[in-house]
Amino acid sequence: MREVYIVGIGQVPVREHWDTSLRHLGAQAVLAAMADAEVEHLDALYVGNMLSGALNQQEHLGALLADFVGYRGIEAMKIEAACASGAAALRVGYSMVASGLSDIVAVLGIEKMTEPKGRETTAALAMAADGDYEADQGVSFVALNALLMRRYMHQYQVSHEEFAEFAVVAHENGANNPNAMFRRPITANDFVRSPQVCSPIRLLDASPIADGAAAVILTHKDVAKSLTRPPVCIAASALAIDSLAIHDRRDPLFLAAGAKSAHDAYQQAGITPSEVDFFELHDAFSIMAALSLEAAGFAERGGGAHLANEGAIRIDGRIPICTMGGLKARGHPVGATGIYQVVEIAQQMRGEAGGNQLTSPRWGMAQNIGGSGASIVTHILRAP
Repeated sequence: MREVYIVGIGQVPVREHWDTSLRHLGAQAVLAAMADAEVEHLDALYVGNMLSGALNQQEHLGALLADFVGYRGIEAMKIEAACASGAAALRVGYSMVASGLSDIVAVLGIEKMTEPKGRETTAALAMAADGDYEADQGVSFVALNALLMRRYMHQYQVSHEEFAEFAVVAHENGANNPNAMFRRPITANDFVRSPQVCSPIRLLDASPIADGAAAVILTHKDVAKSLTRPPVCIAASALAIDSLAIHDRRDPLFLAAGAKSAHDAYQQAGITPSEVDFFELHDAFSIMAALSLEAAGFAERGGGAHLANEGAIRIDGRIPICTMGGLKARGHPVGATGIYQVVEIAQQMRGEAGGNQLTSPRWGMAQNIGGSGASIVTHILRAP
């Protein structure tokens, strides 16, 4: 297996891109990543996307986008794993380079969610849940997360107010990210007083739907050392699954797929959780931020919210999270999210994170969650 490096990154600001088509969003991100890497050809393009068929009436994104960016004839395909589609596509691209089957690969995460009516987008997102036993009963993803949060609060005696720090930190970090959808800091009081969406979840517990596209260029060491940009090594890539339906899991409050993929990633990278400098977690809802911290080994069971309230997740804390705003402030264009996470890790490693720059980070970790935890992909990146 060859070591795999990120040598180029590109991203489109996360917004409501009503005047920009799916193919134009994707092309902007891929061409920006190629220009950043200073490469002029690709062997393959892998596209992470969940909802193009349901919301944009367009499938076959691999062929569409490879042709549109000028690379007709290369290998290209769409990869879908619900909200973890971006990281799943990255794992495919990583595997192709690591195995020697490809030398230079582009991985694109893309989603365009804001044009349809809200109820249409909500229904489409529900396809990532169990169609027969969750979605068909009228349970939305907000409701599923509300059930998890209510159970967590009861089992671990945690108040809703104790989750505020996740949103406060995300918005504080997002304020310094020009590509974030929301760049206004909030307070704990704003969090507590925000409108209730589905008890106990309030508006500021939840990440916003959005349009976006982000891309990375992957290659191996021999090519990477000939390029200008400092290469960022993908030291580990791991994917694990759990049951689609929450009620089928042995323990609904434990992200077993998150724990398994994190464990496998630590083994591949040869490190422990204590060596990770920062963590780009999947804060689609504040309850998922707490569960992800626990599954990845940064907090004990029931201790995710307490860790946040100790200040550990801030930029200057023990394990900074969502350093560029996370899903909560950057926005959550679902199929693109996993690539935005990795692009933001690369920015930190290259010293390009602006006001959110960490001091000489060496190890960064991203965890991208599909559905309510059925597919979870973990990547660990190492600085040059």
